[in-house]
Formats: sequence, C-alpha cells, structure tokens
Amino acid sequence: MNLKRSQLEKQIGITIKDKKLLENVFVHRSYLNEVHDFDLPSNEKLEFLGDSVLSLSTSIYLYHNYTDLQEGDYTDIKASIVRTESLAQVARELSLGQYLYLSKGEEKGEGRDKTNILADLFEALIAGIFIDKGFDTAYDFIVKYLFSKRLDEIITKKLYLSPKSRLQEISQADFKELPTYKLTAAEGPEHKKTFTVDVFLKNNKMGSGVGKSKKQAEELAAQNALDNL
Repeated sequence: MNLKRSQLEKQIGITIKDKKLLENVFVHRSYLNEVHDFDLPSNEKLEFLGDSVLSLSTSIYLYHNYTDLQEGDYTDIKASIVRTESLAQVARELSLGQYLYLSKGEEKGEGRDKTNILADLFEALIAGIFIDKGFDTAYDFIVKYLFSKRLDEIITKKLYLSPKSRLQEISQADFKELPTYKLTAAEGPEHKKTFTVDVFLKNNKMGSGVGKSKKQAEELAAQNALDNL
C-alpha cells in the first residue's frame, strides 16, 4: 500500500511528509466497521475540510480569471465545477480508487468506482495536501487537475446554465423564438405523481421529460431537446 501511495505522489508531483495523513485520506468509513482496531479514523473530516478548500479555491480562480462575469454566473459556475460527478471523474483519472481502504461489502459493490465515494476521496486528498503543504500547493493541485481541463469548456459552452436557460438562449439566437412547454400527463397518487412535459419550438416537438415535479420534467425535456439539437 505504501508503494502504491508513493506512486501517487510521483504522479501528482507532491510529496506528503506526514505519511499517516496521506494514509488517512484513503480510509473509507465502511472499512472501520470491519477492522475495529485500525489506528486511523475515516477520511470524513478531511473530506469536510477539503470541501471548504475547494470552494475557496474556486471562488479565487473565477474572480481572477473571469473578471467579466456577474456574481450570479460565479455561483452557477462554481456549483457546476464542484459537482459530485466532476470530482469523481478527476479521481478516476488519477486512479485514486485503487488506494482505498474499503469493507468487503463495498469492495464487492464496486465501491472503488462509486461516484460519491470517489468525489469524497478527491476532497479528502485536497485536505491532505492543504494540511501538509499549505493552501498554495492545494490550490495549484486543484487548478491543474480540475479547473484546467473542465472550467473553460463549462464557461465557453455555458454548461453552468440550467437546460431550460441554455435552450432559451439557443432558441432566441437561432430561431428568434422562445420554446414553449406543455404538460401532457400527470399520473400516480397525489403524493407520488409523475409529470410528463413536452417542449416545442415553432410548433415542432423538440423533446420530452418525465419528472417528480413539473419543474423537473421541464428541465429534463429541455435537456432532451438540447441533445436532439
């Protein structure tokens, strides 16, 4: 395990002096349910700290590199780049899952590739780097592995906007018309309804979505229309 973690240090170009801290990054809580005498806690506190470091790093990066955006844009972009799926993808690219301490149950359940576990792990690693090397090193790590590969695309293509907002911008620019949404079905008991919504552009059906609320169904319909476009 030590050899594997040293390979990670070489890969990211950061050497963690406190090896116990580095080991702690990879301790999933499920492991402690089976190995009660393990000498380290789970990585949950590190994950909590890493989330804060990531949030601050994102704000600083956007403030300095995208000065023409509005505050509301910053908020939406920030939510988009730090979403669970984005963090998990970076963890996969770095093969972080192979270093995890997992329970036998999580191991069988393919826990090494679970999105939530990997996202939390990436945040725990950020915290480990922050504690051992300081904010600047943690910031540079985040920029290199998260921002540089994703942020420009998110902003250029306006992927931070909701599907409805993106569809509205496209339809106004390309067709000089706003999309319209029509509720076509509401099924199930009152406390557990599912809604079906179709979206139209110039009287042509562009997409359809089914959700637990009208709003969710509209967003899914808009996404379906964007995929079709």
